[in-house]
Amino acid sequence: MVDLSTDLGAGRRLPNPLMTASGCAANGKELHRFFDVADLGAFVTKSVMADPRSGRGTPRMAETPSGMLNSIGLQGPGIDAFVDEDLPWLKSVGARVLPSIAGSSSTEYAHVAATLRASRAFDAVVGVEVNISCPNVANRGLVFACDPLASAKVIALVREQLPRDIPVYAKLSPDVTDITAIAAACVEAGADGLTMINTLLGMVIDTDRMRPQLGGVTGGLSGPGIRPVAVRAVWQVRQAMFEGRMPTVPIIGVGGVRTGHDALELVAAGASAIQVGTAVFNDPSAPVRVLRELCELLEAKGFERFADAVAVAHGR
Repeated sequence: MVDLSTDLGAGRRLPNPLMTASGCAANGKELHRFFDVADLGAFVTKSVMADPRSGRGTPRMAETPSGMLNSIGLQGPGIDAFVDEDLPWLKSVGARVLPSIAGSSSTEYAHVAATLRASRAFDAVVGVEVNISCPNVANRGLVFACDPLASAKVIALVREQLPRDIPVYAKLSPDVTDITAIAAACVEAGADGLTMINTLLGMVIDTDRMRPQLGGVTGGLSGPGIRPVAVRAVWQVRQAMFEGRMPTVPIIGVGGVRTGHDALELVAAGASAIQVGTAVFNDPSAPVRVLRELCELLEAKGFERFADAVAVAHGR
């Protein structure tokens, strides 16, 4: 059997590299009906903000060729409800939790991180994913992840609120000119790793009604159609690490993974862990199936350890 353990940074190791992707499996209870969420390397929650949010107007989802657009708008109960209800439940079933946090200002991110740390179930947390693909209300709505300085400020403030043995992951947007510049800024500010990539900004026109199909007009594109973009982004940032242009940290690859082959492509490009998201909507067991398929592929190719396959394509 292949040793599937992987390094999450800050001294944290996971038994396997498979995770859910934020926003695609709520906060665990729904997916737990189909398989034990504790079987995953980590469960990534839906992004949680300081206060409850109702989200954007409907319609919120639209099917696209090889993918989907979503315009949910970070709907959620807020951090207080999350630490009182969702996190204790995840702990009770033995899940390793990677909470995703978000905010409309850098101070909101810090507040959410501090509240998370004070939770009675914080010992179930193996890391924190910082979703910086949110508009910065203090800066004309500019998305944090599109600006190195804004990204770095958020990461630095979150890092201050969390123990050093809890790795902080910056989730990057592909909607930038140079993703390596944003990645480097986040790592320099204290990020222990990177999650790549978030959804791409897209839009669909309803040609029957001749108007935007989504209530929020634009939405995040996910699914198999974006996988080549994710592979490119992971490759570029891992290459920048190899060339010494930024410190070397683990990368979590996400974007259009449906099969073990898809996962292996991201691993070979440089990902140390994999998230499965949109595939869950039509196959709730996709994360554990992808893990099984990935293990079979690694074994068939002669790898004894998952870690040996990470970034292997760079040497070929």
